[in-house]
Amino acid sequence: MSALSNCFVDLAAEVVIQEGGTISRTLHQDGGLKVVLFGFDAGQELSEHTASVPAIMHFIDGEAEVTVGDHASKASANSFYHLQANVPHSITAIRPTKMLLLLLKAAKSSS
Repeated sequence: MSALSNCFVDLAAEVVIQEGGTISRTLHQDGGLKVVLFGFDAGQELSEHTASVPAIMHFIDGEAEVTVGDHASKASANSFYHLQANVPHSITAIRPTKMLLLLLKAAKSSS
């Protein structure tokens, strides 16, 4: 049995951005981690929400406005955000954007 359960050589090629839409594809999920690849067309957004577990957003390409708590910034290729659980955040794509989301379920806080 191989120790490698998932391999994606080119993440950007794994999702095709839909005109006027947002698409997501789960690449991996187990008891401790969920990995989701998103594709946002320009103008598409994830409105403000929270996650019950810590999360990492890694932007692969494009450009987006990201708000985490009270902090707004522009994300582009290779931007990285680590969010604690229950922190409000939102994303609005300025240009077509691809983002890898990692939900760190094993790191769930006990509060």
